[in-house]
Amino acid sequence: MTTRTPTCRAALVAATGLASLVLAACGGGGGAGGVRAGHGSSANPSASTATAHNAQDVAFAQGMIPHHQQALEMARLADGRASSARVKDLAARIEKAQDPEIRTMTGWLKTWGAQVPMAGTDRSGHAGMSGMSDMMSDDDMAALKKAGGKDFDTMFLSLMVDHHQGAVAMATTEKRKGEYGPAKGMAGGIVSAQNAEIKEMKQLLGEGGSKG
Repeated sequence: MTTRTPTCRAALVAATGLASLVLAACGGGGGAGGVRAGHGSSANPSASTATAHNAQDVAFAQGMIPHHQQALEMARLADGRASSARVKDLAARIEKAQDPEIRTMTGWLKTWGAQVPMAGTDRSGHAGMSGMSDMMSDDDMAALKKAGGKDFDTMFLSLMVDHHQGAVAMATTEKRKGEYGPAKGMAGGIVSAQNAEIKEMKQLLGEGGSKG
């Protein structure tokens, strides 16, 4: 036992030394990993950069939500009033496209901690906003609700052309001045889709607006 004890102690010392080296090496690797994690966390700012937005993005969403809401209000009148199948189809497409966009923009504003315009917001509150002058007045909306048949078709198309032109102007500003990628992407889609619909509506107006 007395001859094995020094040997065991020597082995223990050697093992301890080896363990220290291993731990030091692991510690060094952990340090490198820590630096990488730091860079990985600095990737969080990159991820934040992906969600970065500016005042224009907020203004775009806050302005476009009530604008879209009014377009939906107009479009939903077509089913029981329009005489043209093409006008009804156009109204249905407008509703299908713009309703999800309202939900998406509402989500952005909530994420950004910005105020979300409520449905039925007083339209006069948007009078000073860029591109909002095309919003229908309460008198226009009342007249549209009272119209029917070909008169409705013509009034609906004329008012919606103006409405779309305002949306295109707002979206063009967002494309130029916005920072948030998804908002700029939506703006580009609005410009393309609504310019195409403006062309279609002008053609329908030229045909009398009510040919099925």
